[in-house]
Amino acid sequence: MPLSLVIFDCDGVLVDSEIVAARVESEMLKEVGIEIAAEELSERFAGLTQARILAALAEQTGVVFPDDFAERVEAENDRRLARVDPIPGVQEMLDRLELPRCICSNSMTGRLKLMLTHVQLWDRFRPYVFSSREVGTKRIKPAPDVYLYACKEFGVEPRSAIVLEDSVHGVAAGVAAGCRVVGFTGAGHTHPGHSEALSDAGAETVIARLSDFPAVVQAFGEWEHA
Repeated sequence: MPLSLVIFDCDGVLVDSEIVAARVESEMLKEVGIEIAAEELSERFAGLTQARILAALAEQTGVVFPDDFAERVEAENDRRLARVDPIPGVQEMLDRLELPRCICSNSMTGRLKLMLTHVQLWDRFRPYVFSSREVGTKRIKPAPDVYLYACKEFGVEPRSAIVLEDSVHGVAAGVAAGCRVVGFTGAGHTHPGHSEALSDAGAETVIARLSDFPAVVQAFGEWEHA
């Protein structure tokens, strides 16, 4: 089936934000006695919301977080992510794509607008920037709901949409939605075994440079899904 829609995750695909957020969380977790490197946080939790991350850490460590902890982490994340770097080659890659496009992210719309405006991408996607926590069922990835919502908004079958994702949870969401999924390992939080993990989660191929994506989109439009 020919492709009709390109769907991007945002964090770690369009902007190099996953490693920034992981560094903030690593620094602030030390305040409550949890020593965990930013790289480990990225590897274990990339693609999940902060609430999910803190819940998992609380269960694993028994630490009770102060009432204002999550709010302070979010505020520091906003401060640093307001200056986030774009993923290299993102503008040029978008220039080469002709299909309709949108963003499906676990981040809130306010955070997405903050980052995307800074890197001059907001106007290239709006109004088609969908936060899983704010549209449809409001279930976050790895649930497929936000991808299904985007396909419905564009009036396309999921199998005619191609997704670019950097996290295992995001890949799993795209696969569960029935979309074609490409993994991406070109952001600052990539790690040994990243590509294999994305493939194991269901990505049909994995790329490390955004400049390779338009050719993949073209090829997927000609390949039948196995």
